[in-house]
Amino acid sequence: MATDETASSGRPRPWLLILLAVAAVALIANWMWPTDSTGLVAPSSNVAQPSARREQGKVDPAELQVWLDELSTARPEVGGSQRNPFRFQPKPPPPPPPQAALPPVANVGAPPVTGPPPPPPIPLKFIGIVEKPGSLKVAAMSDCRSTYYGAEGQVIDGRYRLIKIGVESMVIEYVDGRGRTTVRLEGCPAR
Repeated sequence: MATDETASSGRPRPWLLILLAVAAVALIANWMWPTDSTGLVAPSSNVAQPSARREQGKVDPAELQVWLDELSTARPEVGGSQRNPFRFQPKPPPPPPPQAALPPVANVGAPPVTGPPPPPPIPLKFIGIVEKPGSLKVAAMSDCRSTYYGAEGQVIDGRYRLIKIGVESMVIEYVDGRGRTTVRLEGCPAR
């Protein structure tokens, strides 16, 4: 009775597991093995094809003649070629003929540039608008290290004057009136 209970239990037999594993490996190998999809093999180019003359066993002696005098004739000269076999394009036009070098022309009509160099660009970025009750607008600016606030007409950081605050931009200049710049609403780059 004890042997009947162990044989009928739900435990799989080892030989059945081995047989199942071998079948799975064979199925995977068959699936992954490279095969020719057509099943046909292309004929080799070296296969001799019988001709009608060979089948008869007769060969014309004129076919066996070699014209040695044609081998000794002069061949045409190989010239330079502009052809590129790897590109399909029209032949480029020939280069223009060389011109005599002209002396440099002096800029006669323009006055010489004099005066101080322009001021450096204003490094502030317009990062936002703060509106207080009573229609007072305050612009938030940053040089990506510090943050500054100011209303229209105020001096920022002792160097810049805020001229106008718009919806998407502000107009700012140096305190002495030089370097007026419109700065768009944008932030500082990520650190």
